[in-house]
Amino acid sequence: MMTPEAVQDVQLTMLQPAETQRSRVVVCDPLDPEGLELLEQHAAVDVKTGLSQAELIDAIGDFSAMIVRSGTQVTANVIEAGRKLRVIGRAGVGIDNIDVDAATRRGIIVVNAPTANTIAAAEQAITLMLALARQVPQANESLRHGRWERKKFVGVEMRGKVLGIVGLGRIGTEVAKRAHGLEMKIVAYDPYVSTERAARYDVQLMDLPSLLGTADFVTLHLPLNADTENLINDETLTLMKPTARLINCARGGLVDEEALLRALDAERIAGAALDVFSQEPPPADHPLLNDPRVIATPHLGGSTEEAQAGVARDIAEQVIAVLEGRLPKHALNAPIVPPETLERVAPYFDLAVRLGRFYTQIAPGRIEQARIVYGGELAQIDTTPIKAAVVRGLLQSVIEERVNLVNAHVIARERNLNIVEEKRPDAEPFANIITLEIKANGHERSIAGTVMRGEPHIVRVDDYWIDFVPDGYLLACLNEDRPGMIGKVGTILGRGDVNIAFMQVGRIVPRGRAMMVLGLDEPIPDATFQEVVSVPGLYDVTQVRI
Repeated sequence: MMTPEAVQDVQLTMLQPAETQRSRVVVCDPLDPEGLELLEQHAAVDVKTGLSQAELIDAIGDFSAMIVRSGTQVTANVIEAGRKLRVIGRAGVGIDNIDVDAATRRGIIVVNAPTANTIAAAEQAITLMLALARQVPQANESLRHGRWERKKFVGVEMRGKVLGIVGLGRIGTEVAKRAHGLEMKIVAYDPYVSTERAARYDVQLMDLPSLLGTADFVTLHLPLNADTENLINDETLTLMKPTARLINCARGGLVDEEALLRALDAERIAGAALDVFSQEPPPADHPLLNDPRVIATPHLGGSTEEAQAGVARDIAEQVIAVLEGRLPKHALNAPIVPPETLERVAPYFDLAVRLGRFYTQIAPGRIEQARIVYGGELAQIDTTPIKAAVVRGLLQSVIEERVNLVNAHVIARERNLNIVEEKRPDAEPFANIITLEIKANGHERSIAGTVMRGEPHIVRVDDYWIDFVPDGYLLACLNEDRPGMIGKVGTILGRGDVNIAFMQVGRIVPRGRAMMVLGLDEPIPDATFQEVVSVPGLYDVTQVRI
């Protein structure tokens, strides 16, 4: 079993090395003091709120991490200017203000805090539903103007009404729990939730048209994406009952606001409560803000003291984790690797990087395809981290971008590097083995390795079985398998004051061709290397640095 410290070391390798100097973090939107205090224990923190795009682009190059809420737009230009950026933290749920694709391309982890404000958002939805049912804001405004209009503000009860929840995720399920306390019947639409899961919350699943036609109150709890944008529009609004009311505490773009206004004017629905808008803040003359059937609040879903502290603490912990080389718990653009899987693949991550680096030095050139064959127990587990490690090893020396677990697949795709994986349970003569089979420059070559005694070993190059640790300075070559060849190379290196740490030879048949790999304590001087290359019977002589 690996110790927690060893697993952490592998996590660090999978991302990128932790910084030796104190990291700098910029906080671009207001953050609860609890989060700031935690950050300051681990990094130098600058609070720079209200920056324009130009000011942010000018400043971001000095920081390893940035934290934003919904106010700051983290565009591709900002990300490109952040040459030191390693992590972008969104103190909240929605990430539509962050160009996640651009961050992924740069190997920058994007994290958010999706759970800390769950209860606050659910309570806000219930609050707005009750306010709609009893017209609380309108009655309050009337009374403040000296009017006593009891008959005007007759409401409806929650008991026995149908609540339609669109999106039965974390927040949606918390809304359902609370609505049951109001003795409501709950129906939901969520194509990604099973009937069994919905039943645990006493919720009936149905399709969206059926829900809209059934519900007395409809509340939205969805992310904003290409599939959900303007989900509530002219067509879907016509499906709702004239007495129904709509609540949106999720994302503004879920609702076509002009269509909602038309539905209200035509009395196709009875009212709406909006905590979010397509443009925030909305213009002062926005017609929905002045409509008496609409309750509007300024994006208060997560605005409780408890939620603000929880979000700030959560995002601070994740940013610190990345800066220290650990995987965060809510990474949006990095593969999720369970600890038990990580522990099993960890020793092979370093091996995979070294296999790739060794190959690119003995066979430089454009790679057309790389097949990764996992043998033995590795064939039974998730090998996503190993695949990323192979990509890093193959490309790290030929591109300027850093390659890590976040962007390995993107970099490979952009470089037209076709990665194929194959799993073979048989790994004889080893318990586990990784083989790279690579097509490049019109030729096919292979290299295989395993882990023995805790160290990575290369055990085969092409058809030559051999055993050495790929570390430090190496000399690799093919040679005629005849007496004196090893001695000639050793003599030349000795004259050049190059100390040999080890020597390994693999051959197929006696007096045919063999592969020779020497481990060296220092690099070979140019003149000495040229002397080695000129030895008759040596071929493909390469200096390798791992």
